Amino acid sequence: MTNHIASSELLLNPDGSIYHLHLKPHQVASDILLVGDPDRVDLIASFFNQVEFRIQNREFITITGMYNKKRITVISTGIGTDNIDIVVNELDALMNIDFQTREVKVQKSSLNLIRIGTSGSMQAEIPINTFLISQKAIGFDGLMNFYANREAFADRHFEDSFKQHTDWNSLLASPYVVNCNKMLYDKINDQQFTSGITISAPGFYGPQGRILRLGLVDPAINAKIESFRFNERSITNYEMECSAIYGLSHLLGHQALTICLIIANRVTLQASINYKEKMKELVKIILNKLSN
Repeated sequence: MTNHIASSELLLNPDGSIYHLHLKPHQVASDILLVGDPDRVDLIASFFNQVEFRIQNREFITITGMYNKKRITVISTGIGTDNIDIVVNELDALMNIDFQTREVKVQKSSLNLIRIGTSGSMQAEIPINTFLISQKAIGFDGLMNFYANREAFADRHFEDSFKQHTDWNSLLASPYVVNCNKMLYDKINDQQFTSGITISAPGFYGPQGRILRLGLVDPAINAKIESFRFNERSITNYEMECSAIYGLSHLLGHQALTICLIIANRVTLQASINYKEKMKELVKIILNKLSN
C-alpha cells in the first residue's frame, strides 16, 4: 500500500511551493509566530536584526528573519479556525511531507507555533491591557470534530460539564476542549501574564454573543459562560483561532501556545481603542523569551 498523496489532496504551485502559503520547506523556521492581522507581521519583523524574505498570497503574509541569533518565521493567518486549518496543515506538510515523492517522511519534524493576538475578557477582574496565556481552549467552531483521534487530546470531563452547565443547544457544533503545550507555557509564562481558559468562536458577532440586528439562538450564552466553573476555574476570554491551533498541533506533533492582549472586557463593557503600543510591548516580550 502506497503512502503517495495525490495532487488533488496536496496542492503545490508551479514553483514547488505549497498552495496557500506559497512557501517552500527551507523558508520556514522551527519557531513560528502566528498573527491574525497582516499588519502585525511587519510590526514583528521590525524588531528583527535581519530579514531573509517576505512572501504574500491573499491574507497570508510570511516573513522569516533573525532576532538575537534566533531564526523566527511570522505568518498572518487571517481570522478564524478555517484559516488555521489551512495554515497549520500546510506548515506541517512543509516539514513532514516530501514534495518530490509526495510521501510522508519517516523522520518527523516538530514546530513551535505561538499565536500573538487580541481578545475580549469574559470576567470583570481581567481588565483591558492584560497579557493572557491560554492554558486551555474551548472550540465552538467544530473543526476538530472532523478529524480522527479527537479523543487523543480532548478533555471530555470539561466538555461534558460545560455542555451541561450551558444546556448546550443541539443545533450548534459540539464544543471540544484542548490544552496548550506545557513546555512552551513554562518557557513563556511569568508574573507579566495571566493564565486562562479561552473560547475560540467561529464568528465575531453572534457566536460571541453580540447582537446588532440579528437575535441569538441562546441570548443567555454569555451569562452562562461567565458563571461556569470547572475545578474552581472560570472561562476568561473569547478569540477566534486558539482551539484549532492547539487541536491540530496535538494531533500532528507540534507545540502550540496562544498569548493574547485583552483589548475589551465584555462584562464591564470597556474597550481599548489605541492598543498598538501595548501590543508592541507584548511582541518584544515574546521575542526575547524565544531567543533566550
